[in-house]
Amino acid sequence: MLRSYLPLCWFKSDPTQLMPTRGFSRNVIIFYMISGIIVEGLIADFADGTLEVSLRAIMAFSSVATFLLFQEKNILLFQRVFTAIFVCENFIMVLAILCEALDFWLVTMHIEEHDVIGISLGIGLAIWYLGIVSFILRGFFSYSIKKSWMLAFTYFVLTYGIPMLFMDI
Repeated sequence: MLRSYLPLCWFKSDPTQLMPTRGFSRNVIIFYMISGIIVEGLIADFADGTLEVSLRAIMAFSSVATFLLFQEKNILLFQRVFTAIFVCENFIMVLAILCEALDFWLVTMHIEEHDVIGISLGIGLAIWYLGIVSFILRGFFSYSIKKSWMLAFTYFVLTYGIPMLFMDI
């Protein structure tokens, strides 16, 4: 099933044609939590990382449910939409973990430009992520490109920004 979903990360698949099983969706959520905790654990500590990733998951589910509510779509789409987004987010998260490892290696090799490289890779991954979410939302809800990008950015702010702000309080 993963092979069916990964082409979404390269904008080569129609998200509306994918039908996840419950087990696959559950595993996607578990991987989302574990990979998110690893990344956040590298940045902060394990407890804070776990809390922040849990808040992100709650915000992600709430955002998808809100998209469906405002589109008057069937709630049965919920699993399909969040699975498509989470599979691609997990892929981006794996790349983020690799970027963290690369940054660690660059620091140990005393490469002065490690911060520029890390920030550039992070910005690239964030833009790619926004494009993927936009693509998925446009596929499910037939939004215009502009509206799907605005909603993808909103989704990003809700799922990453709000938990980050909460953790700073």
